[in-house]
Amino acid sequence: MNALVPAPTREAAPPSLAADFVALARPRLALLGLIMVVLAYVIAAPPDGGWAGFGALVAGGLLALGGASALNQVLERVADGRMRRTASRPIPAGRVCPRAATAYGLLLSAAGLGLLAGGVNPLTAATAAVGMALYLAVYTPLKPVTSLSTVVGAIPGAVPVLMGWAAARGEFSLEAWLVFTILLLWQLPHFLAIAWMYRADYERAGFRMLATDDPGGQATARQVVHYGLVLLPISLAPSVVGFAGPLYFFGALVLGLYYLIAGLAMARERTGAAARRVVRASIVYLPLLFALLAADRWVGR
Repeated sequence: MNALVPAPTREAAPPSLAADFVALARPRLALLGLIMVVLAYVIAAPPDGGWAGFGALVAGGLLALGGASALNQVLERVADGRMRRTASRPIPAGRVCPRAATAYGLLLSAAGLGLLAGGVNPLTAATAAVGMALYLAVYTPLKPVTSLSTVVGAIPGAVPVLMGWAAARGEFSLEAWLVFTILLLWQLPHFLAIAWMYRADYERAGFRMLATDDPGGQATARQVVHYGLVLLPISLAPSVVGFAGPLYFFGALVLGLYYLIAGLAMARERTGAAARRVVRASIVYLPLLFALLAADRWVGR
């Protein structure tokens, strides 16, 4: 008889308070931003440049990025509670109160900007501060208002490149803006595909995404292809202006075609699986492209 009685299931233990505060900083997202900071620093660093301040750049960048994520979750706590994939976050789940999360986000942000200003240079700190302001005060409030928020949000999303460049050079050159533009354009097919995959969730949250206003997916897929087409020649520009050589040029060409083909498949199929392939292609594309640019720069020195 007892063998027929199902064993009691154990409910997963709730996360600890420490784990919740780590989650508020969204470490995976912060780490991705930090990787872009570091790669930009390596790409921009002059051959005879030292690595003074690199530790402060890493620590300060990570703290600033984590602080911005925590403050974003405070601002979007109501919308997060409506979406299935974010309802279990610490604030909407009621495990961390908004006031504590705000203090935590401000503390991380202040510590990060202070480290960047004192340990790297004022331009790096100012660049990070501008990126945070655009993210929190412009992009976040626009999300329930217009689908153009995706384009606006790509600007602070590309700021980590400028942070790394400012740390290495203390200024912004044409090459810095080219690499910034590459990262900005890369984000658009990536986030449009994610929005298509989770369009029902975004609609529940009240966010105006292109995908929520595009039931058939034609406009979303068309934009994915358009941005992929624009990204391809822009990604080759560092070689055209002499900042990179043939190793980067041909690698960027192959990666750009790979990303574009995934977008074309999404335009043809307009399915969640096709959108997921665009996201996967984007995840392959970005680190390999920046690694190629870094390798090309250092091989040629």
